[in-house]
Amino acid sequence: MTEISLYNTLAREKQRFEPFDDKNVRMYVCGPTVYDYAHIGNARPVVVFDVLFRLLRHVFGEEHVTYARNITDIDDKIMDRAHNEGVGIKTISNRYAKVYAEDMALMGALSPSLTPRATEHLPEMIRMMQKLIAQGNAYEAEGHVMFHVPSMENYGRLSRHSRDELVAGARVDVAPFKRDPADFVLWKPSSDDQPGWGSPWGRGRPGWHLECSCMIEKHLGETIDIHAGGQDLIFPHHENEIAQSECAHGSQFVRYWMHNGYLTVDGEKMSKSLGNFHTVHDLVQDHPGEALRLSLLTAHYRQPIDFSLDSVAEQKRRLDRWYRLVDGVEVSKSVPPSVIAALADDLNTPKALAALDRLAHDKEAAELKAGAQFLGLLLQGTSAWFQGEAPEGITVGEIEDAIEARLAARDNKDFAESDRIRDRLKSFGVILEDGPSGTSWRKADQE
Repeated sequence: MTEISLYNTLAREKQRFEPFDDKNVRMYVCGPTVYDYAHIGNARPVVVFDVLFRLLRHVFGEEHVTYARNITDIDDKIMDRAHNEGVGIKTISNRYAKVYAEDMALMGALSPSLTPRATEHLPEMIRMMQKLIAQGNAYEAEGHVMFHVPSMENYGRLSRHSRDELVAGARVDVAPFKRDPADFVLWKPSSDDQPGWGSPWGRGRPGWHLECSCMIEKHLGETIDIHAGGQDLIFPHHENEIAQSECAHGSQFVRYWMHNGYLTVDGEKMSKSLGNFHTVHDLVQDHPGEALRLSLLTAHYRQPIDFSLDSVAEQKRRLDRWYRLVDGVEVSKSVPPSVIAALADDLNTPKALAALDRLAHDKEAAELKAGAQFLGLLLQGTSAWFQGEAPEGITVGEIEDAIEARLAARDNKDFAESDRIRDRLKSFGVILEDGPSGTSWRKADQE
């Protein structure tokens, strides 16, 4: 069996991956808060940990790996959006959850095994809070339920923050009912005009951290193998998940914590005011999802990555070269060992892509296709990849009809007519390419 090593944020070192049960490998990745379109930075963990999901299934077997990526559908941002549009929060969350799933699929991401929603887990949240209160880890105050940070001796070991940083990160305003400044909210009251659910502490809604702990408990168990997400989630979100779950269960919550690095755009932090804010929904209208995916895999997942449209164009050209090479080629039944070895070494995708480039250079087309498809690339036929929209002045149907007419002319050995059809198409900017599997076409600017 292939040995996998992963960098564990908790240990601050790369470790051999040994699941709690190799017949039931469990992974959870923090999913979207569905109040708007996901931006390209949100897509990075989806793409990165989709590769990990593929690797785990390859090593342990598809039936032995469970991957959960949640939907946060209780959040003040969702409430604000719903209020502004005059609709219910379910309308907002359903709309953007659907678009999110479609956009991530266009970027080659497999569907997770499970996609739990926070609103479906209120009973589990209430039970966990009741247990934490009974144990002295949490308390009720003025309609709130607060986690009492000093009740957990080793709180903060994931982020290794100082006491001042812990206080600053507590996600609730300074309030007189807090027993300690670092205490964080598990439940907060809802006003009459806000969405809320009944609880022993009054009508209200859960805190963000609690939602993930309870979804994991219900679907994956008290101890899971891998919990992953962006680096920005280490504190306070993942730190607080540890506190809730380990105090509630009295056992280790997560064996391996994994976090991807930050994404910038053209060297700057992504911001609408800077004009460099890219949603995936907009990007996939103008760029192939595979080119976007490949762009996000060019840097090691733990390192920062600078995203640019120039980089997307460069990776599109790289894919063009690969697609031409694999045209009509049957895919190999096995993934190249060089690709698996790179990914098994803490998801070293740059090294895996270098292995694919070597296969392309050596004209090992079947191996290239197998390795690329394992990474979620080269999933289309070559003709479909290059077609896109027809150039101005001619339709896709007219191009296909012309190709059929040219084929008939060649069968009749009327090569003058065949050349005339080819030249006419070329005048519209359509280039024909004859290969083992037939004739494909591309626009002239797709060199």
